[in-house]
Amino acid sequence: MRFRHFLAIDWSGAKGPVQQGIALALAHADGGPPVLIERGRGWSREDVLALLREDLPDDTLVGLDLGIALPFADCGGYFPGSGQSPDNAPDLWALIDDICSRDSNLGAQSFVDHPEFRPYFRDGTETGSHFGCDGAAHGRGRFRVTEAAQAAMGCKPYSNFNLVGAAQVGKSSLTGMRLLHRLRGQLPVWPVDERTEQGSAVVEIYTSLAALEAGRSAARAKMRSGEELDAALASLSAPPTGHTGAIDDHSSDALLAAAWLRHVVGEQSRWEPPALTPEIARTEGWTFGAL
Repeated sequence: MRFRHFLAIDWSGAKGPVQQGIALALAHADGGPPVLIERGRGWSREDVLALLREDLPDDTLVGLDLGIALPFADCGGYFPGSGQSPDNAPDLWALIDDICSRDSNLGAQSFVDHPEFRPYFRDGTETGSHFGCDGAAHGRGRFRVTEAAQAAMGCKPYSNFNLVGAAQVGKSSLTGMRLLHRLRGQLPVWPVDERTEQGSAVVEIYTSLAALEAGRSAARAKMRSGEELDAALASLSAPPTGHTGAIDDHSSDALLAAAWLRHVVGEQSRWEPPALTPEIARTEGWTFGAL
């Protein structure tokens, strides 16, 4: 195991200077329970960016709970029919960050409001004409190949083009892509970038997948008490946190995900899922752990 630390970040696409839905937890390779990284006033997306740039422990595997790209393989492009459709994930990140350059705190509202790209999303007022592939029913929207793998494992993924509902992941993913662009050249992102033999790296995670592998069901993926969390941690051979009583699900998600990363990182199959091709890697990326 070359990584010495495992940092799980429960991300948020919410508006405002501070996102109450952001939680960070760290697990050490030498054992012990995962611990929350606290920030008195709470975390903002810019705070997380600063930590990843300046204060990240050496040899850390960072798990970000967001989609690192938009669907590509299903329709042959991120924005089929558009004259501004990049052909790889880093260029997509750059496009989003450029259009949203005036959105504070890594916000992404300018992108979903942009007349060129608005038709590809479903927001609270309308479903864009390109929310599904042309000629197909809209349904639940478009999905990446990795999200099909998630579903096969028992998860219930949502389309990154969906901006509606408590379970939507679109806004968090778009803001996360701005973060990834700002980290370009500093932290490699698997599998968009090749695996390295040293240093830190970023992977996409899905906290519900960690919960499933810790013995929770999809309907019970959220843990809201210390006792529930410690029972799940025991399934991953992690010591208990000792927290008793209520705990917010953002914190419990991050704590469990950090322990899960440590638990499965040495399994080669996690890094070589059968459906992950070079084309998928450079366009859609992958969720670490999805098989």
